[in-house]
Amino acid sequence: MPHLMLKDLPRYECLLEAAREFPELDPSAAEAYLHLLRTADDVFALSEGRLAAHGISQGRFGVLMLLWRSSEPRTGDVPITQPPCGPRTPAELAEAAGVTRATMTGLIDTLERDGYVVREPDPSDRRMLLVRLTRKAENFLTTFLPVHFRGASEVMGALSADERKTLVQLLSKIQRQVSTLPPHVPTPKSA
Repeated sequence: MPHLMLKDLPRYECLLEAAREFPELDPSAAEAYLHLLRTADDVFALSEGRLAAHGISQGRFGVLMLLWRSSEPRTGDVPITQPPCGPRTPAELAEAAGVTRATMTGLIDTLERDGYVVREPDPSDRRMLLVRLTRKAENFLTTFLPVHFRGASEVMGALSADERKTLVQLLSKIQRQVSTLPPHVPTPKSA
């Protein structure tokens, strides 16, 4: 489901006109904000469609990637820069994904049902469970990741390498700004 429910974004002139009624509206900020939301929706929808074509959701893919990143060293020409941390607890996965533990439990349940992960007792603390990838998940990722990475390259192909660096810098600035803002803005009371 898209976050921005506008297919056609307002022209800059419309934003200027709206700013007369709402002085808080900065037309250039609104224009950039709407384009950011629209682009994020389009990229997310494309990614979601590609994942769905392979029978997996964004959330489940995120869990697989968190576990894949921490699994045993894989063969290949890329040197491992940090040692793998192995299987992870559901709480660690929830924290890393930025979701609730209940949401992570649901994701793990479906991944386990489909044979992509297993839960096993933590050898150092039998009260804890660890989640690890199965061979099926590793085979899926080995097959799917080249397609996924090629898709990301296709999306970003509209930009030069320098433009991509600039985009990352700009988005990082926005992410830092967002992290300083309250989660909601109180609505002023009516007079």
